[in-house]
Amino acid sequence: MTDDASSDAPQDAPKPRKLTQEEKRQMKSASRLYAVQALFQMEAAGQGADKVRREFENFRFGAVDEDGTEMAEGNLDLFRRLIDDAVTWQAKIDQATDRALVAKWPIDRIDPVLRALFRAAGAELITPATPPRVVITEFVDVARAFFPEGKEPKFVNAVLDHMARALQPDAF
Repeated sequence: MTDDASSDAPQDAPKPRKLTQEEKRQMKSASRLYAVQALFQMEAAGQGADKVRREFENFRFGAVDEDGTEMAEGNLDLFRRLIDDAVTWQAKIDQATDRALVAKWPIDRIDPVLRALFRAAGAELITPATPPRVVITEFVDVARAFFPEGKEPKFVNAVLDHMARALQPDAF
């Protein structure tokens, strides 16, 4: 046995494997769902963005609940951006939503889950990092998760299409 110092050195930890495009897409989808839940919680419980964001980051992203079900890992950057932009741009997002709704149904009269969904989607539509059609498809899928038997996904599709055309007219 040699007295080589390099043999006693700890081996470098294995590099984490690179995420596939599908895994990245799933993480973004999970972040959108979490953003809707967080925005709903902020409104329903009267909690601030920082408190709710920390709760989601510490206890939801990749957490395992009591029955052993693992919650999806999300894209933290997207989640944070959606929450921050939804809060920062809430008035503009709500105006765009109101314009897309029937006059008798302003945003404050719609289901609070849908209101949170429109705010999260609006936050993503305000910053053109993601093509609007992708945003619409993703949030229609979120609506299906919350309302699997209802007509809400079609309603969400129509409202988001109107909002996207108003917020990003050059994309159409």
